[in-house]
Amino acid sequence: MLLKGFEIEMYTGTPNGDIVGLSDKITASLDGYVREPDSRNVEYTTAPISNYEQLLCALVRPRLKLREYLKQLGNYTLIPGSTLSLGGSDRFFRSDPTNPYHDYIENTYGTKVVTASVHINIGISDPELLMRACRLIRVEAPLFLALSASSPFLDSKATGYHSTRWRVFPHTPAYVPLFESHAHHIEWVEQQLVAGTMQNVRHLWTSVRPNGDRRPYDLNRLELRICDLVTDPIALLAITALLEARLLQLSENPKLDPLTQSSFSNEELISLTTANEIAAATSSLDAQLLHWQDGRTIVARDWIEELYQEVWTLAKQQGFSCFLSPLQKILREGNEAQQWLQLHKVGFSVRNTIIQAISATQEREMELADKLCSSLVA
Repeated sequence: MLLKGFEIEMYTGTPNGDIVGLSDKITASLDGYVREPDSRNVEYTTAPISNYEQLLCALVRPRLKLREYLKQLGNYTLIPGSTLSLGGSDRFFRSDPTNPYHDYIENTYGTKVVTASVHINIGISDPELLMRACRLIRVEAPLFLALSASSPFLDSKATGYHSTRWRVFPHTPAYVPLFESHAHHIEWVEQQLVAGTMQNVRHLWTSVRPNGDRRPYDLNRLELRICDLVTDPIALLAITALLEARLLQLSENPKLDPLTQSSFSNEELISLTTANEIAAATSSLDAQLLHWQDGRTIVARDWIEELYQEVWTLAKQQGFSCFLSPLQKILREGNEAQQWLQLHKVGFSVRNTIIQAISATQEREMELADKLCSSLVA
C-alpha cells in the first residue's frame, strides 16, 4: 500500500453558518495549522500514512482539537462546504497583510481563491511512474470532483453548479499540458517561472500535479487538488481508496496511459478533460462525460461504477476494500452538494441547509472518534 496524506482546508464561523476569519489566532496558538491568504479558512495536514485506520484518526483528531480551541474563542465551529455559502464573497479578509505573495493573490484573483477543499497526496517515488500517474489521474480527475462536490451555494443562492468552487477557482497557468516525462515537466515549469505565468513553484493550480520537497526536480507524490471539501472522513477515505487502487493498477499495467491508449492527441485530451471538469462541476455524478480513451459519452456515476468493479479485487488483495466500499453509498445517495440541493428543493433555506450540515458534521466526527479512534494511541 502507498503512503497517503491530506491537506484539509475548512472554514470557521458560527453555528448559524456565518463564516468568521480566525486563522491568525488559530495558527498563533495551535501547532499543525497553517494560514491561507484569507483568514476565513484554515488548513491542517496529515503525515504520510499507509494504513487506513490510522489515516482516519489522523483526519478526525486535529478537528476535535480545533473545535476545542474554537470554543475558547467563543461560540465558533467548523463549517462544511467549499464556498462562502451564505455571503462575504464581495471582500477579502487578509490573514497576513505583510505577505507579498498574498498581495499578488488578492490583487489578481480576489475572493475566487477563498474556497475550502481537500488535497489528496499519494506517494510515488519513481518520477516517470509519477508522470504517468499524473497523466491518468488528470483525465479522470472529473470523476473525483463528481464524488466530492460540496459547493452548490454562494452568497445565499443556489448557483446552478454542484461545485461552484471548481467553476470559480482560477486554474493557473491557463494551459497545462499532459507531461510526457519528468524532463518535460522540469522544462515547462522553468519556462513558466521565466514568463511569469507562475510566481513560484507552488503556483501551479491544476486538478492534479506532481509534488515534492524541491519542485520540479525532486518529486515524491501525486497531489489531487480537484476535490471539494469532503467532511465525512469515511467518504473521503473511500474516494482516496479509489485513487490508490487506480494508481496500484497503473503501476502493474504500464499500458494504462492516456498518451498511448487514447485516440486523441495531447491537446485534444486537455480540451476533452476541461469540458469534463466543467460538466462535473455542473452536474457532478449525473454529468455526461466523454471518455478519454475513445470519446464515448458516459455518465460520471456509471464510469465510477466501472472503475470500482475494475479495482475491487486489487483493493481486496491489498486489504483495504472495506474502505473502498462506502463509495457505493455516495453513488446511491449522492454527494454532499446533491443532498443539500435536495433539501433546498423541498423548502430548506440555504442557511438552514448549512446549519443542518454543521450539526451533522460534528456528530459524525464525535461518533468516529468514540468508535474507531479511542483504541488507537494518540
